[in-house]
Order: sequence, then structure tokens, then C-alpha cells
Amino acid sequence: MDVKKVDHLAKRIIQVMVGIVAVLLVLIIGYILVTGLPQESIDFLFKPSQAVKAGGGIRDQLWNSIYLLILALLISIPLSLGAGIYLAEYAPDNKLTHFIQTLIEILSSLPSIVVGLFGYLVLVIRFNMGFSILSGALTLTVFNLPLLTSNIENALRSVSDEQREGGLALGLSRWQTIKGILLPRTVPEIITGVVLSSGRIFGEAAALIYTSGQSAPALNYLNWNPLSPESPLNVMRPAETLAVHIWKLNTEGLTIDADIVSAAASAVLILVVLLFNILAHYLGNKLERKLTGGK
Repeated sequence: MDVKKVDHLAKRIIQVMVGIVAVLLVLIIGYILVTGLPQESIDFLFKPSQAVKAGGGIRDQLWNSIYLLILALLISIPLSLGAGIYLAEYAPDNKLTHFIQTLIEILSSLPSIVVGLFGYLVLVIRFNMGFSILSGALTLTVFNLPLLTSNIENALRSVSDEQREGGLALGLSRWQTIKGILLPRTVPEIITGVVLSSGRIFGEAAALIYTSGQSAPALNYLNWNPLSPESPLNVMRPAETLAVHIWKLNTEGLTIDADIVSAAASAVLILVVLLFNILAHYLGNKLERKLTGGK
């Protein structure tokens, strides 16, 4: 067969495959939004949920999801940043380093239910933290660390050696080169990794069923004492997240309008993840221009 025809055929096949993926994505997101958006209202977002009666909202579940996401990222980003920098810039090329990288890959492939059971056995039971936001955040940190660490390591390795050598030639130390040259160049990739992990955390349910719990105690949003059981800032209280709430509605079926609430909550979940992506891309580009001196 003619080389040009083979190239044209391969191009068309790839375009068809990309088109299939795009159509599936649009259909899934479109179905969720078309089904759920008509049920949305300000009242739905700021009203507490109902266990049995109709007309419940997702106020506490939405706050729990956002709060848990923030805590998990505050813990996992510094750890993964340090681990990624070490593996990419300081770790020697030996069997031990390769073994650590293999362990990270294995950990990233673990099912979330396994990570959740680990959190349940170690944090909830062994360390007596109970079903709490802190247990969920630490479990999600274990869940999130491999993805972020690999992302940061690969981003740093993608920077050309010429930039490292240029920094050292200017008299900069290795750390100064990393801080002033390498990290600014990798900001968009790191932000993308954070976005992917944020969406994964925000939509996670299996790991949180066993750690943060399936109940959402009534919260007083005027109480900012983190030690109070009614405070939204209390990290030791059980906290049903939005994803767990959707799962619970569809499995228990006790709420009269479970289908309506589930569809509306799913639409909120999708919109929040999309908002994370848009905001992160904007911040990533802005930070790159600022740190590299671009316009």
C-alpha cells in the first residue's frame, strides 16, 4: 500500500477514536447536566438534606466535600512536592530508587476501596480517630500522594538539562536552580496534576465510606470554634460528602425524592469539577507568566 495512503488511513482512524471519546464524554456530562440542572436552585444548595422527607438539599455535604478536599491537598501537596523533587533531582540512579518508584506506581494502582479499608483499620480503629474528616483527609492523602508525586517528578524530568547547567554556571546552588528555574517552568504541569487529583478527591466515595462516615450531623455555620461538634471546622466530626450522599441516596432509597436529589447533586458535582479545571488552567498560565517573566 502507498505510504501516503497508510498515513492518511492512520490519521483518519486516530480522528475517529478521538471523536468517539469526545462524543462519549459529551453524552455522559450532557445527560447528567440535562437531568440534574432543572432540579437546581439556590434553596437546594443552601438547605440541609433530609433522611426520609422530600425537599432536602446538599448544604452540609457540599461543604464537607470542599473542606475535605482542602485538607487533603494541604497535606498531600507539600509531601508530594518534596518527594517529586527528591526523586527527580537528588535521588541516585540505583536499585533502591527504582524500587521506590515501583512502589509509588503500585500504590497509585490500588483500588480506592482498598485504601479506604486501610484507613478504616489504621486510622478509624487503630488510632481511634473514629469516622471523621481527619480520617478521610489522611486516607485521601495516601490515595493522592502517588499521583501527585509522579506528576511532579515527570514534570521536573521534562525540563532540559541545559537549563540546569545554565543555573549552575551562573553560580546558583542546586536548590536555587530548582527553586528559581525548574519549578517555575513546571508550574502548569504541577497545576494540572493538582487539578486531576482534586477532581479525583472531590468525586471519591468508596474510600470515604469507611473513614469519614455516612452521616452528616447538623452544623451551625455561625460557630467557628473548631473544637465544637457543631462547628463546620471541626475535623473530628463525621462528614458525609457529596459523592457519598449520591451513593447513599441510590442504594438505600429511603428518601422520597431520592432520584431528583441524586440527579441534582450529580450535576453539582460535575459543575464543581469543571470549575476546578477552568480555574486551575487560568492560574497555571498566570503563574507561569509571572514566574518566568513572560507576558
